[in-house]
Amino acid sequence: MGFSESIQRLWEMASPCELCPRQCRVERSKGQVGFCGIGDMPVVSSVGPHFGEESVLVGAGGSGTIFFAGCNLGCVFCQNFDISHHCRGSKITVERLALSMLELQNYYGCSNINLVTPTHMAAPIAAAIEPARGKGLNLPVVYNCGGYDSVETLKLLEGFVDIYMPDMKYSDTKVAKELSAAADYPEINQAAVKEMHRQAGDLQIKDGLAVRGLLIRHLVLPNRLGGSFRIIDFLANEISRATAINVMGQYRPCFKAYSHPQISRRPAPDGIEAVENYAIEKGLRVIK
Repeated sequence: MGFSESIQRLWEMASPCELCPRQCRVERSKGQVGFCGIGDMPVVSSVGPHFGEESVLVGAGGSGTIFFAGCNLGCVFCQNFDISHHCRGSKITVERLALSMLELQNYYGCSNINLVTPTHMAAPIAAAIEPARGKGLNLPVVYNCGGYDSVETLKLLEGFVDIYMPDMKYSDTKVAKELSAAADYPEINQAAVKEMHRQAGDLQIKDGLAVRGLLIRHLVLPNRLGGSFRIIDFLANEISRATAINVMGQYRPCFKAYSHPQISRRPAPDGIEAVENYAIEKGLRVIK
């Protein structure tokens, strides 16, 4: 299937919506919204260089981030809840999205195009990448997602995305249901990561910057709720022992986290260190 055919299929899947595992089947082209809270066109909260990402994404010009409003996960501890849950931002066209990508490259000198929370916007994203590349976009495209992605949608994105950067949040279904309203997250997440790795392979770094591949993010939660060790075992045993992972220790209670006693505090520093050490022991590439 060529790029144009893939884009057409993604638009078809967007209304009635079947783009993500929730399968809301709402008519987004008629103004309906599903779990993500967004219609058929992107709502963007900000566009610009970001210097707080992993070092392999930043470089001298920063990571060229496009923050999409809305989300297909319902994380009670979301640190960006104004954007993801309250959908703060401005609606833009596919043409404006393509132009934003070119501006990040040509005006700001960014190292990549970093699409933040893109899952529910796969159709307009692909539709913007194609003309942007036709006008000279040559930066790696980063798919920076929550990891709750449909394999069918990911397959249609093959060739549009260079670097997949999904979260792996949980390995326990009960925790995933309570904290993100997605009981099937572990199963869906693992299948998605397998497909991402099939497409992009292990992370490739050239002159200090990532150019292609898979980079996992795992946020360590208090009380071992994320199932960190099982996630690392999955990566080492079923993906690749060369898998790149960022073990993130910056969790803090946000949004509705204080309503859930088990996540109402920060994780212990020695718990974070234990997860990172286990990843190293398993041979994974720990990225900061």
